[in-house]
Amino acid sequence: MVIILMGVAGAGKTTIGRALAAALGWEFVEGDDFHTAANREKMRQGIALSDSDRSPWLNRIRELIVDRLAGGIDAVVACSALKRRYRALLAVDPVRVRFIHLTAGREVLQERIRSRHGHFMPADLLDSQLATLEPPPGAMTIDVSASPDCVVAAIREQLAI
Repeated sequence: MVIILMGVAGAGKTTIGRALAAALGWEFVEGDDFHTAANREKMRQGIALSDSDRSPWLNRIRELIVDRLAGGIDAVVACSALKRRYRALLAVDPVRVRFIHLTAGREVLQERIRSRHGHFMPADLLDSQLATLEPPPGAMTIDVSASPDCVVAAIREQLAI
């Protein structure tokens, strides 16, 4: 199985992803690592990525998901997957790829982004991400305002894993 933790910047995809993967004994994959240097620089400058900027990034993540499923490797992937068509590309096997939408109030997200050090995503891009987000119908949605341990427990309970 591949679990994709999705949502806007500051939703805790990496923090929750690492904790969930550790709790399950699964591989954790940071989707941001698949961005090109040019994409990172654009975001660092406060420029929102276009669909054409995101396309190669999403294709690389899709390849990883295909490889993990083919190899029988369970993984947790942190990937914003903000649009329906992005998720359709990543859902290579609707039974074995599960999306979990991590959410929080705008103020919580903004504070989390501001408190990060060394990350390329500035707080200024939160509004563009919120505007781009197409909430996934039917996906599990988890409020991440609680502690990471509580969020991981909630995910495990809902997935029964």
